[in-house]
Amino acid sequence: MSRILIIDDEPQIQRLLRLLLEAEGYHVATAATGQEGLIEAASRPPDAIILDLGLPDIDGLIVLSRLREWSHAPILILSVLDSGEDKIKGLDLGADDYVTKPFDSGELLARLRVLLRRAQPLDEPVFESGALRIDFSSRSVTVDATHVALTATEYSLLRVLARHAGRIVTHQQLLTAVWGPNAAGQADYLRVFLSHIRRKLHAAGLPKTRIVTESGIGYRLAHDPSSPPKDA
Repeated sequence: MSRILIIDDEPQIQRLLRLLLEAEGYHVATAATGQEGLIEAASRPPDAIILDLGLPDIDGLIVLSRLREWSHAPILILSVLDSGEDKIKGLDLGADDYVTKPFDSGELLARLRVLLRRAQPLDEPVFESGALRIDFSSRSVTVDATHVALTATEYSLLRVLARHAGRIVTHQQLLTAVWGPNAAGQADYLRVFLSHIRRKLHAAGLPKTRIVTESGIGYRLAHDPSSPPKDA
């Protein structure tokens, strides 16, 4: 079963999460400080991380950014900070999802399942359109043979757009496909992650216009007009 690392300094939260996760069959490791969490994640890489932002030694956002320097494990932030600005800041730094305290146990478990499911490689074909190539079996993205390093969430969003290349994918469809039904109203997630994806693809040589914003509706991955479309 998957191994989950909890980085949270509240003993009650640690105990509650351990009970919830172990009841679902997960293996659980805990850390009460940011430094302990970084060491644990490096020495025994987890399949997913639940991260509190209010840690006693290092700001949780700094822990998040350090993790993202080398770890591709899905990271779910669990925090009392519930403003839109806090959520966007966490997503900008590489978190995959954000749940506020106090939390609903069922919702947290559902969101964790979605993150873990997305992280699993699938035996799927290759999508190619112009310079853009997505190998679904290896979860690799290249532009003119240049590798593009995407986080798990960025890759999942691009994969959904590629599977519907040339067609509009609505905000709700994207949110549900990537984060599950409970995220249907969190359109800010899309704006943050699509901005990251565009920037990374553009740095590798792909025009930003390949991902089209359909105002008030959703997004569309446009085919390269110079080559025939190849749908996955």
